[in-house]
Amino acid sequence: MPKKPIGRCMRAWDALERLTVGLLGCAALGVGLWQIAGRYINPSLGSGWGDEIIVYLIIWALMIVSSQLVHRDGHVRPDLVLRLLPADAQRWLEVFNCLVALAFCGGLVWYGWTIVDTARMLDERSYTGLDFPMWVYDLSLPIGGALMFNRYVVRLVRFLWQFDPATMRVGGAIHETPAHLVVPATR
Repeated sequence: MPKKPIGRCMRAWDALERLTVGLLGCAALGVGLWQIAGRYINPSLGSGWGDEIIVYLIIWALMIVSSQLVHRDGHVRPDLVLRLLPADAQRWLEVFNCLVALAFCGGLVWYGWTIVDTARMLDERSYTGLDFPMWVYDLSLPIGGALMFNRYVVRLVRFLWQFDPATMRVGGAIHETPAHLVVPATR
């Protein structure tokens, strides 16, 4: 019984991340189109802050979508040899990978927050006419790190206590796999 509310929560989390990344991407595209219109169609529409805003939006989107990459097992890694190992060996290497990733993400949150705090304390601003507070931009580091950290915790729990060698292989998502795609394991 407890799996259903957790599943709904995870689906809501996924949907919220995808929606946020989509909105950030659309906003970056809109600003980019405005910049093009300003440069080539009507120079009076041009602004000096458009390129800066696009960078901020794209960096925020990248940090948020990193969580989705953890969930979908999409981060780049050399897994050719790992795929040749038996499922149980893959499992323990993935547990190790999760532990190392948790340490990295924890560091990203810790040092990212230090950067944010320093930028706020110094009232650091962008050098353009926009005068954007840089702590808002820097906040993408600890937020993205925290989102990935939470995904790695979920991944670690699944590999430790919910391991199913038929559906949890390296290079494949470890979330709900549709029944018609599951290939029975042969021994």
